[in-house]
This record gives sequence, C-alpha cells and structure tokens, in this order.
Amino acid sequence: MSIRRTVMFSLLLPAMIHSPLLADDLASLARAYAASHAVSTMASAHAAVPSFSRQTGLACSSCHYQFLSLTPFGRLFKLNGYTLTAQKLIEEKTKENGPTLKLSPIPFLAGMVQTGLTHVSTTIPGTQNDNVQLPQQFSLFLSGAISSKVGIFSQITYSGSDGAVGIDNIDLRFANSSKMGTKDWVYGATINNNPTVSDLWNTTPAWGWPYAGSPSAPGGTAATVIDGALGQQVLGAGGYTMIGNTVYAEFEVYRSSLQGLAQPDATASGTIKGVAPYWRLALQKTWENSSAMIGTYGLRTRLYPGGVTGPTDDFTDVALDAQVEQKLGHGHLVFRSTWIHEKQDLNATFAALGSANATNTLKTFKVNTSYYPSMVIGLTGGYFQTSGTTDAGLYAPAPVTGSATGNPKTSGVVGEFDFNPWQNTRLGVQYVAYNKFNGGGNGYDGSGRNASGNNTLYLLGWLMF
Repeated sequence: MSIRRTVMFSLLLPAMIHSPLLADDLASLARAYAASHAVSTMASAHAAVPSFSRQTGLACSSCHYQFLSLTPFGRLFKLNGYTLTAQKLIEEKTKENGPTLKLSPIPFLAGMVQTGLTHVSTTIPGTQNDNVQLPQQFSLFLSGAISSKVGIFSQITYSGSDGAVGIDNIDLRFANSSKMGTKDWVYGATINNNPTVSDLWNTTPAWGWPYAGSPSAPGGTAATVIDGALGQQVLGAGGYTMIGNTVYAEFEVYRSSLQGLAQPDATASGTIKGVAPYWRLALQKTWENSSAMIGTYGLRTRLYPGGVTGPTDDFTDVALDAQVEQKLGHGHLVFRSTWIHEKQDLNATFAALGSANATNTLKTFKVNTSYYPSMVIGLTGGYFQTSGTTDAGLYAPAPVTGSATGNPKTSGVVGEFDFNPWQNTRLGVQYVAYNKFNGGGNGYDGSGRNASGNNTLYLLGWLMF
C-alpha cells in the first residue's frame, strides 16, 4: 500500500511515463522533486510505511491520496520494486564487475499502531459490548530499497485479539526497465505470501477498502478463497510487467507455507495440493487530472481440508475490477469496484458429509467511492454483497455466526469519515449496516438474532511512524 498524491502529475509523472524508468533516472527524479518542493523527509510513505518516505524524501501525499489509497505515482513506485530513492547510496565498484554494493545510508524501519472501539447494535450473547483495544494492531515494517533493482515491503504484526505476534504481508521484488519498440517496458519478479498483495490498485482483496475494521464485530460466514483465506500461509513466486504504462500482466504460483508447522503433515489444514496459479491482467490510462483501470484476476486452488493426502476441495476464483480517479478542485474522487465468482468442487468435504452439495458457487461484489477534499478529510461510502448456493451443511444454524436457511447471503452498506491531522495520523469513524446476514434479515441464525443486530459502530485511531 502507499501514502502520497497526484501533485506529481505537473512535474514528475509525465517525465517518468515518457522516458525509460531506469534506476538512475528514478533516483535523479526523486532528488529533483524533493529539492524543488522542499518536501519534509519525516512524513509517511508507500504502503503506509514511513521508511519509504525517508528513503525518497517525499511526503505521504506523493504516493497516497490518503493512506492507504495509492496515487498513480504510488503505483509507479511499487511497480519499480520500492527502489526509488533520493538518498546518496553507499557504493563500491570494481572495474571488472561494476557496482558490487549499493546500500541505503538509513535503516528502512517503520512502525504502525492501531487502536479501536467497537459497538455492536445488539450485544453478542456472553460478551461485553463497547470493546476497546490498545493496541488493536502493532506492526513493525522492514521496507525499502535493498539495491538499485531490489526492494522489499515486509510487516510483522502483534494482534491484540490474538495476543500473538505473527508474519504479516511480505512482498520482495526485483524490477528493471527497458524499451519494447517505442514503448517503455517495466518488468520484474516478486516473492510474496498473500495472493493480490503484489497488486498496484486498491480493488483487490489484500489492499481493498475499508483499510481497517473491527476484529471483534460479527462478519458473514462465507468468503472466497482469494479473499484472504491463504494470506500468510503460502509462498508465491512469479513475474509481472507493465508495457507503455498501459498494459499490466502478472502471473505467480503459490505453495503452502503454513505458519507453526515445520512442514505440512496429518495435523495440517488447508494445505495446497501441488501449486495454486494466480493471474492478473489490467489496462490503465493516465491523464493529467484523472486515471482509470479495468482488469481481471483469479486463482485456482486445490486444498486438502485436513492432512496432506486424499481427495481435495477445488476452488476456481475469477474476478473483474475497476478503478477511476478524478481530480476535483484541490481534492480527488476515487471509485473502486470488484466482483469475484468462485466455483467450488467440494470433493473432500462432501464425501466427509461436511456439505450438502458436491458443487457450489460463491460470489462477492464490492463497490465504494472516496472523496478526499484535502489531505485532512476523507469521506467514503460503499456497498458489499456476498451470495451463493444454499448449503445447510456448510452454513448450518448457530447463534450469531450461523444460518437458519443454509444461505450465505450477506449484504449491506458501510460509511467512513476520516480526519487526518497529519499525513501519518488518522482518526476515523466507521459504520457498517446490514440488510442481510447469513441468508436472512430477521432471525437469520436460527436463534432469533436479526441482521441489523450486527450493525457496527467502529472508532479508529491509526498512527504510522
């Protein structure tokens, strides 16, 4: 993710689009932009990581409308492997081999802390409402340029609700650039631990809005595999390319890398059989005051529900997405949408009597619009819906989390107001309202709870440093 804005259009972005994006060019442009704009090096940066800001000498607003919503320049920074820098590197060269060392003079360490208060409309039985957490999350980031062509985004997070420290998102990249005919060509490789974490837009699951939410509020029981089910439990490797700043393509394969196990064995759950291929294709167009993208992405996964032998459950996720950004006066309007269709062949689960059907479908639709009149204020509203095949085995009645009808449909609206007194500090108010929850409106769980009982008021404090 990232934290800067489109003031770059007037000076930096056109030069980068119309010339090859070589490492030395990126460094020169960063230094020139920072010098001409007297940008403070103490603001935050890409993926909401201040170490990127210290590396580039650019304020958060260069890469983000507001964190974590990326600008076109923020996407360009990620595309080029997090290697853009305004720092004078520590270098050593030899006549035979050229540069043997290009090392940043500053450590690329940053931190994040979130705190929150959650109020659920109807108290969950057996719990205390108005739950507060400090920290809700506390993260340390090691993120920045390792060399002129290699960079990393990595995150280690303590979760207050889990009471544990764990590996969060990791994206290690190699990036280079050249010419393909008359077109600029950026190409690279990525090693990461979460399908879609490598993506450039804020429409895919890893970096989609809302960027923060309550971990203690109820949520619908059904979700597609690509929507976070494999996050931090896989290792993926592959390549990507951007041609003429217009055509983007990416392909990776993922293998299980389960945390807490030396290797998958009979005690494991959700282990991938073979590899899971992930693909991404997008078309984008950037103008002086606007940009647009339309794309598709998907994942094919075969999972052992338990152990590492026997039949598997097979999932095919295919998605369409779009994003439009428009400058309005001194602010910006950003539209985002994604639709995911998942085909489920539940060979293992059905044979074990865990589902009523051998094949199911699951669909997710999300659309939201953000208005950022300035770096200080953010207003966002959105609609979400998950629907699919009725299956009383998968979606059985249970208090709060169950479905009386076996239907997974969950839908509603979410609104958020953000106040950012500084570019790396956020105070937010978010409200989620449900009209359907696990297939019903009234008495959806078989125990008398209504969908509106799960409406959630969430207050957020978020600091990047």
